[in-house]
Amino acid sequence: MIVEVRTYRIKPGLRAQFLRFFESRAVPAQQSKGIAVAGPLLDLENDDTFIWLRAFPSLEDRERMKSAFYDGDEWKNELEAIAMPMLESYSVALTSVAERFLETFPRPFPKKVSR
Repeated sequence: MIVEVRTYRIKPGLRAQFLRFFESRAVPAQQSKGIAVAGPLLDLENDDTFIWLRAFPSLEDRERMKSAFYDGDEWKNELEAIAMPMLESYSVALTSVAERFLETFPRPFPKKVSR
């Protein structure tokens, strides 16, 4: 399984607004493309930061699912214009995760993932 560890720095004072958008719009839009999402994980030391995880069965699936999301009308014509002005910066760590992690990670895809 491939997991992105995504860290977002939100513009000061906008984290609650961004989280409402994230949970109500961004997560469902990604899940509709088969992307598994966990989080957000709120940074207890910095009110303008949160972390979330996005998972894919394989690198090939990641490319396909990301393209379906980012090239789609919902992102291009609606969500991007809402999300990006609230972000100060973001970073992504691309990781490979052991099979045992599948027991705890929410997923729309089968438990056994061939590599």
